[in-house]
Amino acid sequence: MKMITAIINKMDANDVSEQLTEAGFMFTKIGSTGGFLRKGNVTLLIGVNDDQVTEVLDIIRKNSAQRMENVPTVSTGNQSILSYPNTAQVLVGGATVFVTDVTHFEKM
Repeated sequence: MKMITAIINKMDANDVSEQLTEAGFMFTKIGSTGGFLRKGNVTLLIGVNDDQVTEVLDIIRKNSAQRMENVPTVSTGNQSILSYPNTAQVLVGGATVFVTDVTHFEKM
């Protein structure tokens, strides 16, 4: 048995959740925030049999897209009040997925 921990951009979370549900997978959904961009994410905890890992990863891959987003850069302190904040384009979205072994599972 495996535990899939998938951290998914909030914009993609509903699509991933719907597809997992349609495929018959049960999961726990937890709201989370990324440490770098401080944007909303959703963390899914999905317990599956070993032979189901590929199917779950395919669903996540097909329903979570990477995209470019403008984010404010850190001020150097040399800007006037009237100056516009600088932005940089960064790649966001997609999913970060961890697959770990489960040594014991019990549903009570």
